[in-house]
Amino acid sequence: MMRAGFEYTTNLQYKVKHLSDELESFKSGEKYTKLEKDHKDQRAFYERKLKAKDNEIAQLHKQLKENRKNDQQVMEDLEAEKQTIVAMYEKKLAKVENEKWKLAQEKDTLKDKVKELRTLRYTIESELEEEKGKNQTLIAEKNRDSTNSSNPSSKNDSDKPVQNNRPETDRKPGGQKGSKGNRRKQYEPTHVIILPEPEEFAQSENYNKTGRIIKKQQVDIEVSLVISEYQATEYRNKKTGQRVHAQFPNGLVNEVTYNSNIKAMAFLLNNRCNISIDKTRDFLSEITSNELKLSKGLISGLCKEFSKKSQKEQTEAFNNLQAGPVQHVDFTNSRVNGKNMQVFVCANDNYTLYLAREKKGHEGVKGSPAEIYYGILIHDHDKTFYHYGKLHQECLSHVLRYLKDSMENEPNLNWSTQMHELLQAMIHYQKGIDPEDPVDEEKVKWFENIYDAILELAKQEYEYEPPTSYYREGFNLSKKLREYKEAHLLFLHMPQVPYDNNLCEREARNFKRKQKQMMTFRSFENFDYFCNSLSVMNNFRNQKRNLYDSVSEIFDRIIKKPQKA
Repeated sequence: MMRAGFEYTTNLQYKVKHLSDELESFKSGEKYTKLEKDHKDQRAFYERKLKAKDNEIAQLHKQLKENRKNDQQVMEDLEAEKQTIVAMYEKKLAKVENEKWKLAQEKDTLKDKVKELRTLRYTIESELEEEKGKNQTLIAEKNRDSTNSSNPSSKNDSDKPVQNNRPETDRKPGGQKGSKGNRRKQYEPTHVIILPEPEEFAQSENYNKTGRIIKKQQVDIEVSLVISEYQATEYRNKKTGQRVHAQFPNGLVNEVTYNSNIKAMAFLLNNRCNISIDKTRDFLSEITSNELKLSKGLISGLCKEFSKKSQKEQTEAFNNLQAGPVQHVDFTNSRVNGKNMQVFVCANDNYTLYLAREKKGHEGVKGSPAEIYYGILIHDHDKTFYHYGKLHQECLSHVLRYLKDSMENEPNLNWSTQMHELLQAMIHYQKGIDPEDPVDEEKVKWFENIYDAILELAKQEYEYEPPTSYYREGFNLSKKLREYKEAHLLFLHMPQVPYDNNLCEREARNFKRKQKQMMTFRSFENFDYFCNSLSVMNNFRNQKRNLYDSVSEIFDRIIKKPQKA
């Protein structure tokens, strides 16, 4: 500890001595002289150093100036080179722009050509599609006959084979081996001619009589006039001048009166067999050795006379049609004095009425048995009939033909083929059951489920491939089958209901034959008279009555003239 204090004191002493010496040097000026000299030396050193730096800076300025000059030259060279390159590229760009403009013009021209070609292509495709549609329509119209449309069989192409529902077999036409066959009818002989026995058989001992008589008849007909002339002596009253004679039988008014038999024959030839008035007149004249000469007016007026005398039969048919459980109805076209008219046909299994109408629809139904009918109407999808009757059955024969038309014109669709097969199966099932037996509800439900599934398939197929405007018959048929399902399948729930309207169509053919022979009726009255007469004749036929005798009986009737008040 003491040693440390001693060292500290010694150091202080030395420091004090040094400071004292330095103070003395300052007082004497020696220190200032030395410091000034050192300052001058340092200043000279730094001035030399600063001058060297100035020289270096000047050199650097000079170098910088030269560099700037060189840089300027380089920049000018680069600028000149740049301008050259820019000019070159501007020239190239101008050339490219020019080419681009030309290409743009060519592009616009090509666009216009493409647009024109697209328009032309669209026009051609549209025309092609239109021609395809027209072609499809024409093919469909050409191929339509009685098998796939409502056209009658008389309009079928004569080159086409006649179709039927019988399966084809290897049997030859005509009677088959083992078949009993149908022999000619034997008549009650009006006189008997016994042939003489040949002597070679009668006188020979080699032949004996078998007891068998072989009969062969020769049938002939005789037509002759039977003319009954009634004569009555005339008297004259002397006072009053009144002329009187015996009363002639009813109906004998004119000098010559034709009996009901002649009227019936002329009437049936003209209105049943559809022979013209001239040919009817000539035929009756020829079979009577040119003795019978009926006037055209008489033959023409027979229809009116028959219509008025058969009011009883017409009323009976009207009442029976109205009371029956099922009624077939249909309209068919006619011509009256060059104008279109309608025949409203109402029929059941026993009675038929032909009603002359100016128009179809509600006006045509008015006054007919169908107007206040409350049973089952069978028709061909004339929507007018849905306002009458209680239930409805649409004709499936028409539907089957329309389905066949769809199968032929839409071969890529499957629904029409399946529906055709289903309806045939339904009809076959209905034919095989007894109408008196209870309905098999499970079987009917099974048929209805398949029916709905096929219509759903039709909907999907038409969504994938919509119908064209040229052929929509198949699509419209699928809509009708869906909307009027109950009217198409009523026959399954009520087996006593026919599945078609063929009865009405068959009855309508009787009128069509007359229409084709006449071409046009002269007046609506004659048109109405013929419809009334045809109704009565058809009902006689349905009732298995002798048509000639029944018609003759009606002509025998006397129409009582209304008494004056």
